[in-house]
Amino acid sequence: MGRLKQLLPVNNKPVILHCTDRIIASGIEDIIAVVRHDSEDLKNILNSLPVKVVLNRNPDSEMAESVRIGLHAVDKSITGVMVCLSDHPLVRTDTFKILIQAHEQEAEKILIPCFNGKRGHPILFPRDAIQAVFSGMNLREVIHANPQRVTLVHVTDDGVLFDMDTVEEYKDLLKRC
Repeated sequence: MGRLKQLLPVNNKPVILHCTDRIIASGIEDIIAVVRHDSEDLKNILNSLPVKVVLNRNPDSEMAESVRIGLHAVDKSITGVMVCLSDHPLVRTDTFKILIQAHEQEAEKILIPCFNGKRGHPILFPRDAIQAVFSGMNLREVIHANPQRVTLVHVTDDGVLFDMDTVEEYKDLLKRC
């Protein structure tokens, strides 16, 4: 993308704020943001929010490493961990709420939002299941190792599928907002 995609502007505010505003509006209170240690602008934005910022000092690491770092900061009483990606800015507030409600009913399940038969993000993991990342697994491996625990949560939110990794996807995002 040529620069940190979380800071790209959409309707006069950075992409990261589109994500965090919706997470906060859903009622989630224990929010951990894992950011690269050299992302001062991103840290400054997040530090103005009710978000705990933790640093990933290895910018070349895989997402599982950021998950491990974030898990160390999660309160021990939390029963579920929702992994939200900062390049999925179109996930609606009600989708977060639907996943939370599903977790309250099925706390042992790995909850994956599904739109028109396609799996998306964010994924809500029971705390004990996501702990497997400490044994070297990535999130996909955690899911594949626990097929009996996976529940697809059907949503009407195509934002769960929208990933902003390319300039073309960013341009598409600008058209959609």
